[in-house]
This record gives sequence, structure tokens and C-alpha cells, in this order.
Amino acid sequence: MDNTEKKPKLALQSSRRNFCKNTALFTAGMMLPVMEMSAMANVFNDKTLKLAVIGCGGRGTGAVNQALKADDNVELVAMADAFEDRLIGSLRSLEKEFEGTKKINVKEKNRFVGFDAYKRAIDQADVVILATPPGFRPYHFEYAINAGKHVFMEKPVATDVPGIRKVLEMAKVAKEKRLNVVVGLQRHYQNNYLAIEQKIRENEVGKIMSGQVYWNSGGVWVKPREAGQSEMEYQMRNWYYFNWLCGDHILEQHIHNIDVANWFIGEYPVSAQGMGGREVRKGPEHGEIFDHHFVEFTYPSGAVISSQCRHQPGTWSKVGEAFQGTKGSIDMNDAGAASIVDLEGKNIFEYKNRTDPNPYQVEHDKLFASIRNNEVISDAENGAKSTMTAIMGRMATYSGKVINWDEAMKSEKVLMPSEVDWNTTPPSLPEADGNYPIPIPGKTEVM
Repeated sequence: MDNTEKKPKLALQSSRRNFCKNTALFTAGMMLPVMEMSAMANVFNDKTLKLAVIGCGGRGTGAVNQALKADDNVELVAMADAFEDRLIGSLRSLEKEFEGTKKINVKEKNRFVGFDAYKRAIDQADVVILATPPGFRPYHFEYAINAGKHVFMEKPVATDVPGIRKVLEMAKVAKEKRLNVVVGLQRHYQNNYLAIEQKIRENEVGKIMSGQVYWNSGGVWVKPREAGQSEMEYQMRNWYYFNWLCGDHILEQHIHNIDVANWFIGEYPVSAQGMGGREVRKGPEHGEIFDHHFVEFTYPSGAVISSQCRHQPGTWSKVGEAFQGTKGSIDMNDAGAASIVDLEGKNIFEYKNRTDPNPYQVEHDKLFASIRNNEVISDAENGAKSTMTAIMGRMATYSGKVINWDEAMKSEKVLMPSEVDWNTTPPSLPEADGNYPIPIPGKTEVM
């Protein structure tokens, strides 16, 4: 990736008090009205939409699969990745999946490898999938929007606050250009969550005052260091464990549950405080991130959300959310169930439909339908603010201090290097014993 085109720092309004409580948060992607002008006739109805993917790992490959199934007249024309082997592996998998169709049309000249490969791939397309490690996301998003492309981008959308400000700036530009942006926070497209959101709007739960959100699991993959790898290649292959690339698992995974809290409450938090560390996953192959975080987020309305995420094998696992309101309580199950009980414990609503469509597919169905219908989905602003919420949680656990939203939004601490190529020295380097420096609460500066 080439970061040499970074712009001067942006003067953005960061106060969450100006955020609209009951619009973007209470939608599955805000829809802007269609302009009633003959000049705005949809030029996409009669053409093949050209798709490019930036980042050819498992999630990028999966997103392409879903995008190609979302619309009868879309084809993959360009691919980009830092690693050629990953690009070719993704291409072969997609060719097999869509064998006998004309969906895969990636000529050799449109297979781009390297850190600046994203630009050339984006230039070939109408619609772009951004699925690299999230540290690169703000810069790829900026290029795509400036180039006038519709975007699907995975969560989280940044790993540091300057990246958040860049995404917020480009979210405004995307709206002005009437470009669709869908962010991979798929619960906004999942029927059990939408059913509960409707019940909240109908005041079935009352005012949400507290909640618990969880991503507790045994952990994820590790890529061992191989002989001959440079430090940059090793960190790029093992990206989950380095903050400039990933942002820690409170950001990369737990953002889903934190985002649901923001959505259902209708606000973003004013502050966060918490604790975390490394008890199990603490070898050099685990880089610099924690294996557990606990955060209390306090919201303008007075609601307090307890947030847990853990990567420790053999411990209690739960991915989901629960909320307590003045009239009842909500229990969410990521597998597709949801329920509301009143203050006496009586079940007043239950959602059990197990034949619902895959929300990962629905995201792309909605995106391509919106493009065809000359509508606009605008997920980027909420994606940035929920990413910021998770970053604020990381700041709290790393520092052991209370982190205020408005102050955090002013942070100039940049995790991403100003330039990235294979000769770049990564921001975090191993010490003499092979281990990486670990944040120390009470000592680590996060802003």
C-alpha cells in the first residue's frame, strides 16, 4: 500500500452530541431519497457492473462470492493483494465456484500485486470490495470514493483515530457523490436484530439503561514465522496480532457487539474505562495484542454497557448481547434467535425464524439493488463511529484510564506508517528475547 498521498490533517467536528440519535443508528444502512430528475436516470440498469476486490484473503474471497451472487449482471474484473500467492489462491477458488459462468473475467493484466496495487484495481471497476487488514482501510476507501466507486468495506474501518477522521471525511464525500457504501456490520442486515430494533422503536423495552455485550471465544488463527521472512512480511502474514494492521481483537471482532449496543441505544458513548491483558496467548507469535478486555461504556443517556471479549481456549464462550430497559429486557443470539421479557419475567416477544437469509449475502443483495435503483446506502459514518467506540475501549484497557470520546477524537497518535513498502520498518519490533512490547496499564500512552 502506498500512503504517500495522505492529505493534511482534517479539522472535523468530533462531538458525539451532534450525532443524530434516531436516524442512521436506527436503520440497516441509511437510504437517501432518489432525486426526481430525468438527468439522474439510472445508468447501471443496462450495463454489466464491474467488480474489483482489494484483499484476497478468506473474507475478501467470501465477499466476492456473495457480490457475484447478488446480481445477475456483475463480473469480477480486477484483484489486488500484497501477496501473489493469496491472489492466485482466491482466483482459483472463485473460478471453481463460478465454473461455467461468465462471472470471473480477471485477465492477467488486471491481477495486481503490491502495496500500491489497490489503485490500479479500483480504477478498473464500478464497485469495489475492500477487505485488506483494517489498518489500510481509510486510505483504500479514500481512493475509491475520490474515484467515484461504490464500496463494500469490511469492518473495522480503521485502527487509529486519524484513520477514523479520514473515513468520516470521505463518508460525507460519498453522500455528496451519491455513492453506495455498505460496511460489513452484518447484524444491521440480520432479521432477528431488525425485529428487536423495531420493538425498541415501538417502546416495548422502554429506555435501555444497561447491557452486556460479548465476544468470548478460544481465539483465531496464528501464522508461524517462516525462515527467510523479513519482519514486514511476517507481520503482514500474521497481521491479526499487530495493532497497526488489526487494532486488537476488541476492534477486529468485538466491534460487532459494540456496534449493536450503539445501534439499539441510539447513541455513541461519552466515555470508557476498563482493564485487560495477556494471560494465555502471550508468545511472540501473538504479537502485541491482549487476549482479554473488559470495558464499561457510558452513554449520554446514562446507559452503561459492559463489554467483554476474550481469546482463551477452554473458557466460557459467548457471542451475543443482552440489554435491560425500563420496561423489559432483551436477549440476542447470534445464531438467529431473540427475545424480550417484561419486568416480571414474562416473555412478551420471541424471534425464532431459522430459515432467514444469510445476512452476509443480504448485505450484497441490498448494495447491488440500491445501485440498480439509483438509491444510496450510507453505512460509512456509523461504521466509523462504531470503530471509534472499539478504539476507545482499547485505549481504556491499554492505559487503565478513563477515556473521553471528545478528547479521544482529537488524538494525533498514528499507528499506520506514513509509507508502506517491503522495506518499511514496522511500528512494533521484537525485543532481544523475540517478544514484542506489550501495553502496560498506568504507563502506556494511548493518545
